[in-house]
Amino acid sequence: MTQDTPKSDALSWTSIADLLGNHVDAPVALIGAPLGERSLTPGRCDLAPKALRAVLPRFSVYDVETGVDLSDLRIHEAGDVPLKALSPADGFGPVRDAVAGQAHRALTILLGGNNAVTRPGVHGIGLARAGLLTLDAHFDLRDTDQGLTNGNPVQALLEDGLDGARISQIGLAPFANTRRAHDKARAAGISVRTARECREQGTAVVVAQELARLAALVEVIFVDFDIDVIDRSQWPTSPGARPGGISVHDFFDATRVIGAHPKVKAVDLTEYDPSLEIGDLGSLTAGRWLCELLAGFASR
Repeated sequence: MTQDTPKSDALSWTSIADLLGNHVDAPVALIGAPLGERSLTPGRCDLAPKALRAVLPRFSVYDVETGVDLSDLRIHEAGDVPLKALSPADGFGPVRDAVAGQAHRALTILLGGNNAVTRPGVHGIGLARAGLLTLDAHFDLRDTDQGLTNGNPVQALLEDGLDGARISQIGLAPFANTRRAHDKARAAGISVRTARECREQGTAVVVAQELARLAALVEVIFVDFDIDVIDRSQWPTSPGARPGGISVHDFFDATRVIGAHPKVKAVDLTEYDPSLEIGDLGSLTAGRWLCELLAGFASR
């Protein structure tokens, strides 16, 4: 029993953690990808999968606002990909294969880890048939000549052959990116939607527009939730989070829209660093993200 569980409800409390298990026929799979090497901002994003799983008993399967009840949903717990001390280059194959191994499921959730897990995640669902949507304050278009890092998964995917028209980047923050990166994105044909657009139009609206655009072009969509897209005052648990990012409420609303889209085949959560935790704000925010994703999925 946790501090969030009233004594009278102790025996009836069903949590999100209770949905996880060795469910071979489950429509959803959860994979940990604790990649921590070659990060441009030193930290411990490799701790994120464990921290997120640990907080799940504190979340009910019931949403009082919408009446969504996830009691009947089952999630296959696929465990962690063994990535300790591996570089993004060395971890590429194991992460790609882990995602590909869940291809028979409707949705695969990849818990990073630094943002370098996005590239193998996209390959895992099939580069030739996939589109990429990112919720991220940054372009992640740094050059790859010095190796793979959390700062260049989108650039690496372009070099792998992913057509820029099949990429949507949402939440780009002012004074957090270079002109060269913006020029690269435009030249590649990437759809760029800024944090201001999210604020003025609503992040969920922008996300729905980009999902519709991608769905007309591709068979399946991979979504990278780089959680540093959230305003730093509400999310201090990523080194790259900045003041002026999208609100946590908008992030949750957009997550539910993404979970509901039938072409979203796999997602990741990246750049969550539990070593920066203030209280338990980070773990609870990441846990709520998973709840919203599952609630959206349940509406498919």
